Amino acid sequence: MRAQMETHRANPACASCHRLMDPIGLSLENFDAVGAWRSQEPNGRIDPTGQLADGRSVDGVVSLRTALLQRPEVFVTTLTEKLMTYALGRGVDERDMPAVRRVVRSAANDDYRLSSIVLGITTSVPFTLAIGDRPPQGN
Repeated sequence: MRAQMETHRANPACASCHRLMDPIGLSLENFDAVGAWRSQEPNGRIDPTGQLADGRSVDGVVSLRTALLQRPEVFVTTLTEKLMTYALGRGVDERDMPAVRRVVRSAANDDYRLSSIVLGITTSVPFTLAIGDRPPQGN
């Protein structure tokens, strides 16, 4: 997998995103498609090491977790944006960012519980307005 990602990163159009995503994905590489732990691939030992965008090194899932927990608001903001995208049925744009920030701030007061994030999204202005924009569902 690492070799495939390095080849893909050689494409300048792909490199900027992959520099951000690959270290996270590679640090989770010990898990197979159904979540079972593995230390070998058919071509050899799995290398879960990488360097995050902020320069911190990770060498597997434990160090990735530690890095994410050092700045939980970054992870929770991304999670909130992705969940809101699903909830709204469209991409999140700059008009939605005040609501995203409100959800994250509110969730911080509840130790970033998922239930707080979901509640914040479902009571947000973009979500409540989107409900009114949906056509009625027929049988």
